[in-house]
Amino acid sequence: MSALIPLPVSPRPHVGVKDMAGSGAALRERCDVVVVGSGPAGAVAAKELAEAGRDVVLLEEGRPWGRHDFVLDPGEALQRTVREGGTRAARGSAWLPTMQAIGLGGGSLINSAICARPPAWVFDRWAQRCGTRSVTLDALVPHFERVETQLEVQPTDERVQGERNLRFKRGCDALGLASEPTWRNASGCLGSAECFTGCRNGAKRSLDVTYVPAAIRAGARVYCSVRAERVVAEGRRARALRGHIVRPPLGEPCGEVEIEARAVVLAAGCMASPIILARSGLGGRSGWLGRDLQFHPGLAMMALFPERIDPWTGATQGYHSLSYLDQGLKLEVLWAPPGVLAARLPGIGHDYQHELRRYAHLAPFDVIAACERSRGTVRPRGGSWDPEIRFELHPQDFALLQRGLGILADICWAAGAEAILPGLHGIPEMLRSPSEAEILRTRRLRPADAIMAANHAFGTTRMSREPGQGVVDELGRCHDMDNVYVADTGIFSGSSAVNPMLTCMALADRVAGAVGASL
Repeated sequence: MSALIPLPVSPRPHVGVKDMAGSGAALRERCDVVVVGSGPAGAVAAKELAEAGRDVVLLEEGRPWGRHDFVLDPGEALQRTVREGGTRAARGSAWLPTMQAIGLGGGSLINSAICARPPAWVFDRWAQRCGTRSVTLDALVPHFERVETQLEVQPTDERVQGERNLRFKRGCDALGLASEPTWRNASGCLGSAECFTGCRNGAKRSLDVTYVPAAIRAGARVYCSVRAERVVAEGRRARALRGHIVRPPLGEPCGEVEIEARAVVLAAGCMASPIILARSGLGGRSGWLGRDLQFHPGLAMMALFPERIDPWTGATQGYHSLSYLDQGLKLEVLWAPPGVLAARLPGIGHDYQHELRRYAHLAPFDVIAACERSRGTVRPRGGSWDPEIRFELHPQDFALLQRGLGILADICWAAGAEAILPGLHGIPEMLRSPSEAEILRTRRLRPADAIMAANHAFGTTRMSREPGQGVVDELGRCHDMDNVYVADTGIFSGSSAVNPMLTCMALADRVAGAVGASL
C-alpha cells in the first residue's frame, strides 16, 4: 500500500478512464479483482488493490463528470449526477427523499465533503448488535489516517466560512454549546457553496480526481457507463460479473459486459449492492439482505437576520455541533442551490416576492438524527434497476428530530435572528420571538407535517460475526461466498452518528487489505 502522503490532483484526472456510453460493442475482460462502483468505497478499494499489485477492473454506471461539466442549475445538475433525477424517495410512515449519486467519484462529487470520525461508542454499539468485536475505533485509526492524509482532510478555513457559518458558531458560543469547523476533503475550498451541484473551482478532492487517477497510475482499468447486474457463481465462488453498457441519460442497455475475476468487490452503495446480490441469488441465506436500512433523516429551518448574510457565500457546511451526538442529534449549517431553498419560502404572488427580497438575510441550519429505532428495506423493483425503498420512522425518533428543531431555534435567536421560518405544516410560517418558537417544543407534530430528507443511508448488507446475523463478515466478505466482498455503507452494523463517508472509506481500505491477502 502507498505511503502516507497526499494524493496529487491531476489537471487531467480522467485521462485513462474509458467511457463506454453509447458503445454497442461487448466488453469482456479478465482480472484479479472487479470492483463495482467508483465512489468513496470502490475508488479506495480499487486504488489500494492496484497499488498492492493486483490486476483491477473498476466499473462505474455513471459518466466521468469534470469541473467544466458542472452547472449551478439544480434541475440540470440532479438529472446528470443523481439517481432517478433526484426524485428517489423512501416510502412508509413518511415520504423521505434520498439522493444517491451516479457518476465517476460517486457521492464525493455532490456531497459537502465532510469527513468526520465517529466516536468509539459507535463501534461498541455495532459490536453489541452484531458481534463485530474486531471493528473498533482503535483498529480503524490507521485506515482513517491513510484516507485523511491522502485526501488532505482538514478543518474548514475561517477565511472561507462566510457569515452563514459564522452565525451558527456565534449562536452556539452564546448558548455554551461546543461547535467546530467541519473537517472536509476540500483543501482548496474558495467558499463558493457549490458542493451539491459539483465544485466548479476544482477545489474538492473528490474520488474521481484523487483515488481513481491513482488507481489508473497503478494499472487499474476504469470503465464508465457500465451497469453491473449479476455475479456469476459456482458453489461458494464467483467466477464473473455480468452487466451491460448503458446509454445516457436513461440508462438503456446496449453492449453486454462480462468481467471474469478471481474476486468481486461490490461498492455500488447500500441501495444497489443488495439488488445485485439478490438478483444473483447470493447473500440471502441469513435473511438480512436488503434489510436493516437506516438513515439520518434531517429537518431544516431558516433564520432571518436584520443584517445581510449573503448565504450563497461561504463553505457549504462549514460548522457543526456535536454537543448532542451521544443523544442521537447532530446540528449543522446547511446550504443548497438557491432555487431549491427558495421553494421553502412562504407566500404566494407579491407575498412570495417580498420573501425573495429578504433572501440575502436568511441562513439555513439543520439537524440530523441517528434514528436508532427506525428501520427500512431495499428490494428489487420489478424490471427496474432502481430499488423499492421502504422506511418506517419510529415516533420516538421523530420526537427526537423535533427536539433538535427546538435546539436549532435557540441557536438562531442566540445568533441574532429576528425571526425563523420553520417550514412545518400546522406551525406559523414565521416565528418572531423565542416565546412564539416554544410551539416547536409543545406542539405534537407528525412526520407528515415536516419536509424531511435523508442522504446518509446504510445497513442493507450489514456485517456480523455470526453468519446468521448479517450478510458479510468483519472484513466485508459475504458469509456464504469465498470471494465476494461488500465495501460500501451497506456493511455498517448501525448508525455512524456522523456523516458516513469517512467511515465508509476507512472500512473500504480495510476490506481492500483482506481481498488482497486472499488472492
